[in-house]
Amino acid sequence: MSTDRVRVVVTGVGATTPVGGDAESTWSALLAGRSGVRALTEEWVDALPVKFAGVAAVDPAGVLPRPEARRLDRSEQFALIAAREAWQNAGAPTVDPERLGVSVSSGIGGINTTLSAYDTFKEKGWQRLSPFTVPMLMPNGPAAWVGLDLGAMAGVHGTVSACASGAEAIGYAIDMIRTGRADVVVAGGTEAAIHPLNLASFAAARAMSMRNDEPEKASRPFDRSRDGFVLGEGAGVLVLESLEHATARGADILAEALGVGYSADSYHITGPEPDGRGVILALTRLLEHSQLDPAEIAHVNAHATSTPAGDVIETRAIAKALGSRPIVTSTKSMTGHLLGGAGGIESVATVLALRDRVSPPTINLDDLDDGIEVPIAANAARELPATGRIAAVNNSFGFGGHNVAVAFATV
Repeated sequence: MSTDRVRVVVTGVGATTPVGGDAESTWSALLAGRSGVRALTEEWVDALPVKFAGVAAVDPAGVLPRPEARRLDRSEQFALIAAREAWQNAGAPTVDPERLGVSVSSGIGGINTTLSAYDTFKEKGWQRLSPFTVPMLMPNGPAAWVGLDLGAMAGVHGTVSACASGAEAIGYAIDMIRTGRADVVVAGGTEAAIHPLNLASFAAARAMSMRNDEPEKASRPFDRSRDGFVLGEGAGVLVLESLEHATARGADILAEALGVGYSADSYHITGPEPDGRGVILALTRLLEHSQLDPAEIAHVNAHATSTPAGDVIETRAIAKALGSRPIVTSTKSMTGHLLGGAGGIESVATVLALRDRVSPPTINLDDLDDGIEVPIAANAARELPATGRIAAVNNSFGFGGHNVAVAFATV
């Protein structure tokens, strides 16, 4: 691989999550090990087997101007809030619109809009539907609104690969810059799927935790007693740009975006491949694409959703592809699983882990399961090497067998 490739850096981060309304409050909560999972209070929850979720700490409808919020699905609201924060965090760079891109994804899209609009249609007729219904429900809606907000013309994209969508969006953004199509790309993931149909459907698939008596302890990656994931909502967004562009404008650089590795299990529509071959392939390709020595990797933010099968398989794959040196954590233990938004907020957390050289904890880890072959940041933050260049990886996997791993490094 060529050694004169375009270098890509992260100059801004933004987030709104179950533990905080912006990136820094989210990061502080993660380091402190605070759970954002709580019992749901809506009337419809009584009919469900799962009665809790990671609800956003700050209601997006209260952040955006009311006329704007009314024409956006909740997933789009989250995306705009996180993107605007990331853009300001990056210094609101001046960039030719034809050199500015957007890559923001959702795994499910405007599901709440789809379901509520159908109810309106059935009960009140088509004349009562909002003229914004289609823009609110389409999966590329979050990317489109962010692109309109920023005036991006280099390309506006919404990759869809279930729970790997946000990470794939970031990988696509890196490639947009590397191939010369853009100088700056705003990238990440968003999701707003806390709805009775989704909760019931995931429960029917036996994928969700049923720990209704202790919601804040329900998401427990790597723990022997884990019984499924917890649904969360929110968004995480990065501003990526070429090192040349960032240096020319005197930007503060948070980390370098080294590259991405993709693969597919081609094994089962929802279940992980038992030997982790697809994960190993994605991580191997990540090392190649990033020109990265595994010895440089100090930290992995694992996909680890708290499902009985997936967590152990992932750690074995990490050990085989990257070795047993990196400190591994799962911030889903605090935020729950944001589906297509997971890769976005977990990439934000990975970048901030490098900035501060600390791994956030995996909480609720009382009894480490057998077969975990990597060191876990169990219940307390762990310091990363204080000096020298270090790298970190964010893993994201999705139903359908999608595997995406993104690498970042200190600069």
